[in-house]
Amino acid sequence: MSAIIEFCSSNLHSGTELVMKRLEADIELDVIEYGCLGNCGECYTFPYALVNGEIVAAASPDELYERIQSKIKQAQAMLDLLGE
Repeated sequence: MSAIIEFCSSNLHSGTELVMKRLEADIELDVIEYGCLGNCGECYTFPYALVNGEIVAAASPDELYERIQSKIKQAQAMLDLLGE
């Protein structure tokens, strides 16, 4: 199962564009950019993305990348436990 990572184009100014490009290089991931994800408070405040529908946010783009990777690993571990 591939993870779905969604980015808000209005949040790309906070450095998430580089995170998005890094993740797009992984063919196992579905990376999508939307005009708006409806999380304006988060969007204005810090770098964030949705990972499988859950908000993942961080103080910096590098931290966001690490948190997204961690969330993907957590989701995969749950699937492995359930026997997919």
